[in-house]
Amino acid sequence: MVEVKERPAARSEQANRMAHSFHKIGVIGAGQMGNGIAHVCALSGYHVLLNDIAIDRISEGIATINGNLARQVSRQRISDEERQAAIKRISPAKTLGDLGDCDLVIEAATEQEETKRKIFAALCPSLKPETIVGTNTSSISITRLAASTDRPERFIGIHFMNPVPLMELVEVIRGIATDNPTFEATKQFVAKLGKQISVSEDFPAFIVNRILLPMINEAIYTLYEGVGNVEGIDNAMRLGAHHPMGPLELADFIGLDICLSVMQVLHEGLADSKYRPCPLLVKYVEAGWLGRKTQRGFYDYRGDKPVPTR
Repeated sequence: MVEVKERPAARSEQANRMAHSFHKIGVIGAGQMGNGIAHVCALSGYHVLLNDIAIDRISEGIATINGNLARQVSRQRISDEERQAAIKRISPAKTLGDLGDCDLVIEAATEQEETKRKIFAALCPSLKPETIVGTNTSSISITRLAASTDRPERFIGIHFMNPVPLMELVEVIRGIATDNPTFEATKQFVAKLGKQISVSEDFPAFIVNRILLPMINEAIYTLYEGVGNVEGIDNAMRLGAHHPMGPLELADFIGLDICLSVMQVLHEGLADSKYRPCPLLVKYVEAGWLGRKTQRGFYDYRGDKPVPTR
């Protein structure tokens, strides 16, 4: 029996149909990344269902989106009519089952593989067979996450940069089983959001974090070894390399727990000692000093202005 292969043109038409049929987007996680993704999707005309483990978190996420939209209005980037229309497109989804009629669901929960696997196990039975599942993971294997679902061919990495409404880039990552229509439909969806795409192979931390996080980790080693203090290191990179933020300030912005998680993925996945997380980073995370979100990290944010903690 001769296998009849699908023609590239047919695959492209299927991808176009899938992308054009995206009407409702589910977002799992109403934190900084999740509410940012919901924000840009709603502003681009999609109806969005926002889910989190507690209704209070969803309400806080929607309030944050409204505030960020208002900030865009004040800076004349959008009109107030666009703000009102966007916020009306966002609805709370109290349970994962409420996402059942979404055409695309993007998971933006905490950067822990076991947590993500549990979410996918609970989510997939409620979805339509044709629904695409995306993950906003910044470092974890797409192939491995896809294998924990009932639709590895319709599973893909869609890694937004933080803060989502401002950053232009989205990394798109195929797992080994991701089919071409899913890949093409995802690229068209990202383009509709007004973002630029970087396609990455499915290797630990992809492109941006493969380069960025070791730099941040090295800055923490520089602090740990006493080469410079917090202000000296950040000023050196701001003024000497024209970085908009110093690496320690950036680490606080990202979240030191996220930085540690990505470095652990790199260290374990690539088995190279150059990716070993700095012991000082580990200590800060153990102390619960995670950066801006906990008011203390390499800087203390509890006063009128940030003060270095070392």
